[in-house]
Amino acid sequence: MDAILTLTCSDQPGIVHSMTSAVLACGGNIIENQQFTDPTTNLFVMRTRIQSEQSLSEASKVLHQGLMHLDPEISLREIVRKKRAIILVTKESHCLRDLLYLHELGELPIEIPVVLSNHSDLRDLVEAHGIPFQQLPAQKADAEAIIRNSVEHHDGDFLVLARYMQILSEEFCEHYPSQIINIHHSFLPGFKGAKPYHQAHARGVKIIGATAHFVTGDLDEGPIIEQDVAHVSHSATPEDLIAIGRDIERRVLSKAVKLFAEDRIFLVGNRTVIF
Repeated sequence: MDAILTLTCSDQPGIVHSMTSAVLACGGNIIENQQFTDPTTNLFVMRTRIQSEQSLSEASKVLHQGLMHLDPEISLREIVRKKRAIILVTKESHCLRDLLYLHELGELPIEIPVVLSNHSDLRDLVEAHGIPFQQLPAQKADAEAIIRNSVEHHDGDFLVLARYMQILSEEFCEHYPSQIINIHHSFLPGFKGAKPYHQAHARGVKIIGATAHFVTGDLDEGPIIEQDVAHVSHSATPEDLIAIGRDIERRVLSKAVKLFAEDRIFLVGNRTVIF
């Protein structure tokens, strides 16, 4: 078994010793380890890659027994089991295309069982990659019910909003805490509302960017996962900014999805720790 073990608990003496002892008890060997203590929340987080002759269930039982005194949150995932991403889109294709391309190359360690959309524009693109496409109804409650059913039916691990231009209800967001990744067309905080690049152009900005974050009930206020920027000059038109922004958006979203897929994101309060 080759697996990723993640642990979150209150910082306290003996955590690393307990971890190494528990891994040894399941006949395991630590291949890679990263850890961090957040001074604000006093949370300790650790990401450990282990190899063991035991099965996942056997090792999981031993590890939980050896670490239970820490009162931790623990997850153990075999590397061969890729996380399953339900992708939501509307009409813009750049983020979706990048995800599909990297997935096809084997550079994005996820499975994509279905793509859902509130429009039919991207059906041909999705189905050309051999992935099922399902159009959502216009009514929000009905659409969210179908999304929930899709997550359950496909055993989805997380949702990716690849320029899905609909606001999800607070109830829906709370149902999937830290399981919905969105790409925002700005280096948050930034220009909100319609035509953000036109607003940026009118203000003469010199840097534009994009932000991937977890979705919460507070619009565009969720914990930030990944960001990037590009410098622009006074000669750039709104169309130039849109083109540059699309390139940043696709890269930032794909990076965030990869980080999530590899169990590298930890929540500490309203912030993220990224290994």
